[in-house]
Amino acid sequence: MNPHESTTSLSLDYLNLLLNGQPFSDVTFCVDGRLFHAHRCILAARSPFFRKFFCGPDSARQLIPVNSVGHEVFLLLLHYLYTGQLSVVPPKHCSSALDLALDTLAAARSFGVDQLAFLTQKQLTSMVEKASIEDVMKVLIASRNHDMQQLWSTCSHLIARSGLPPEILAKHLPIDAVAEIEDLRLRSSFNRRPILLLEEEKIRRMRRALDASDVELVKLMVMGEGLNLDEALALHYAVENCSREVVKALLELGAADVDLRAGPAGKTPLQIAAEMVSPDMVAVLLDHHADPTCRTADGVTPLDVLRTLTSDFLFKGAAPGSNHVEPNKLRLCLELVQSAVMVVAREDGTAAEAPCSAAIFPQISYHHY
Repeated sequence: MNPHESTTSLSLDYLNLLLNGQPFSDVTFCVDGRLFHAHRCILAARSPFFRKFFCGPDSARQLIPVNSVGHEVFLLLLHYLYTGQLSVVPPKHCSSALDLALDTLAAARSFGVDQLAFLTQKQLTSMVEKASIEDVMKVLIASRNHDMQQLWSTCSHLIARSGLPPEILAKHLPIDAVAEIEDLRLRSSFNRRPILLLEEEKIRRMRRALDASDVELVKLMVMGEGLNLDEALALHYAVENCSREVVKALLELGAADVDLRAGPAGKTPLQIAAEMVSPDMVAVLLDHHADPTCRTADGVTPLDVLRTLTSDFLFKGAAPGSNHVEPNKLRLCLELVQSAVMVVAREDGTAAEAPCSAAIFPQISYHHY
């Protein structure tokens, strides 16, 4: 057995002792109502905090309450003390994962486990690269509180590159932190980067925010950084990649043109929603006054798209659910757009040709989505 295998085997033995060692334990911690059975000699050998505690007046106590951390973080701390490994399975949501890592960092500092603090710093340094700017600012404050220089450097550079003006930063960060970030901008090339690259970076951050359903961050970018939602094709991106709720919140910002034509084909968001056969997207766009008569560069309207899909569906004799088109959704999209076209026609005083979808789909049951 080589040295690495010996160390791994020893770690597993200690881990088993932690998880199944109640008969051999000599101290018990109560955290959030949960009991953790542990061993004084291991904890004292691995943590100056526990070494001092077990030499103090409370050393004889068998049951020790812990109120400074939650049970999940305390278990991570014990796992590291017994095995020397940081075992974190972060939650799926980025903000929750960051919160768990920040709590672990605080616990490592509180219990004097410096190596765990540095491992957590490394993990956080990787995580902030994909985090929202608000989460980056939260980590920046924590990095200063715990004197984690590497983490501070990474976060401050990310914030400096964000383009957020000092007055916006001052709402989230201490004044001296804002001053350091502004000084970093002056000493770096951030202010001299080509405008095109800055705009591309904004668009990437905007899309990450939309993917995370963080419309508040997008709003902050619009107000603080001058992000142009139309130039960034924010609404087109959201319709194609995000949920109805995100599209609705984006529209409610009032900063995007619901009928913007984009790309060589000149498609509007409603055109894209029709091609996707998405009743949710069609409905929310029409609710926000999308024009159902807008044409692409080739003269195609959303209604034309849906009629073509309907003809293909019926001509090919496709069974319900095949070809990735759900007939009930197609029917509902057709009805929504037809109704909107007729409303526009009445307002314009013209006749609208919009045959009833029930005549086209007589054999398909209707389910509202």
